[in-house]
Amino acid sequence: MSELNHECGIVAVYQYGQPEQCPISSSHTKNQVSRMVPRMLLDIQNRGQLAAGMTTFKPDDKELLLTHKRLGLVSEAFRMSRKNKYQDLMERHSGPAAIGHVRYATCGKDDPNNAQPFERAHLEKRKWFAFGFNGQLANYAELRNEITSGGDFHLARETDTETLMHLISQVLSVRPDIKMRDLLSAISIRLDGAYNIAYLNARGDMFVSRDPQGFRPLCYADRDGFFAAASESVALTNLGFDTSEIRDLAPGSAVTIQDGVLRVEEYSRSAVRSHCFFEWIYFANVCSRLDGQSVYLTRKTLGEELAKQETESKENAIVVPVPDTAKAAAEGMAFEMSIPCLEGLMRHRALGRTFIESEDRDAKARMKYIPLPEVLEGKKVFLVDDTIVRSTTMKVLVEQIRTRGKAAEVHVRVACPPIMAPCFYGIDMPDVGDLFAPRFTDGSIEITREMEEEMARHFNADSLRYLPISSISKAVNTDSENLCQACLTGEYPTEAGQRLYDLSLNVQSSCSENGGSRRLVEGTDSPVLPPSTI
Repeated sequence: MSELNHECGIVAVYQYGQPEQCPISSSHTKNQVSRMVPRMLLDIQNRGQLAAGMTTFKPDDKELLLTHKRLGLVSEAFRMSRKNKYQDLMERHSGPAAIGHVRYATCGKDDPNNAQPFERAHLEKRKWFAFGFNGQLANYAELRNEITSGGDFHLARETDTETLMHLISQVLSVRPDIKMRDLLSAISIRLDGAYNIAYLNARGDMFVSRDPQGFRPLCYADRDGFFAAASESVALTNLGFDTSEIRDLAPGSAVTIQDGVLRVEEYSRSAVRSHCFFEWIYFANVCSRLDGQSVYLTRKTLGEELAKQETESKENAIVVPVPDTAKAAAEGMAFEMSIPCLEGLMRHRALGRTFIESEDRDAKARMKYIPLPEVLEGKKVFLVDDTIVRSTTMKVLVEQIRTRGKAAEVHVRVACPPIMAPCFYGIDMPDVGDLFAPRFTDGSIEITREMEEEMARHFNADSLRYLPISSISKAVNTDSENLCQACLTGEYPTEAGQRLYDLSLNVQSSCSENGGSRRLVEGTDSPVLPPSTI
């Protein structure tokens, strides 16, 4: 469903070995591997469409680190439609190592200063660094207050990314020769939440790291002295790495490259694993594998689970996915039920982001999706979506399928359990008061048929069915204890996350009693929730 957005994604490349020709690409010399970053970012564009950027290590240049970042899609940020300008940009940013970032945010949208990577220049090369950050710090407020109360310090941006930059700087100021593994260990004990990092300094030292609970995915590959890492495996397979060469970075581990030596090191250990299940069912590129599990097969299995609980007649029925992330689930459901899966809704791909962002949600949905009466007319339609968040889009789609598509019946099927709580670990998910499902459940996690019937009436649908929570671990092929399902259960895997949820419930209750509502971002004296501007 288009109502959700991810925060960001990271990539890194480094030819740390001696060969002058890149082992993975005959068209790139050692000092040109940085040119691979934009194409890698294109492969993870799904993780952020607001801004894109890269930082290159240029050991033979005055500017040892050179950062380029702009608002817009990857193609816009790197001027890819203007061949000469793109080539000039790549020439200026040529080097043996680089990191890259794509960004989404819920505030500070039009401020290019919030684009990443963040770079901190310094006279000492060991203290001059840049980094990209994927995740969200649930204890952002505490960290921010700690930094600003400790002397003559100021934070120019209300972002947990800047907070993280200051934490790194503080450690480097005290221990300038600290090993990268120890740097990560020092800052990790102060962090609560999701934090994958791609880091590069003016000495040419690099690390990519995954937080100890493994909220967000991160993988890497290495061939004959050429290293690459990305938030998703599709960016590495499209570079030319074989699937057997691609490894998932273990939670609490980092790949470090220093003085021409690559190491995989554990910097922190946690007994808890909290892989975000939403990565598989919604956010990740369908071509990716996350922690050894195919995204496509996961979504297909969710559709099969929908089919197994189906009680409606299959006569004159078709399955129609909400494009694009629900296609695999719809295919799985249709195959299991032995009925056609047809694209009765088409996404209007000619609409640019700028055009539709000025409209309200209803108008966006009406413009974005076009029903096909040639497919839908007179049919019993099983409309499959990956999730329902606020409900605005689904309500419009049901109306459009009935009126413009002339469907006989519309049965909504959701390849996910109901979203009951916000996310504090890197997904732009609304507060409780803005979510659809909690309005019908009276705080209960278990959804009854009566609740689903009431929800169906809200959409003017003939019926609505969600998947049970147990279907998630089955489809992801991972024990539920190792998944973060907080947005389904309200049970958060970190202390700061649970505190923020309890606070959001209290504020929502207070706002409801007073007949109002507000998004929890600013408290009276300090932010109480991370502002999600990474």
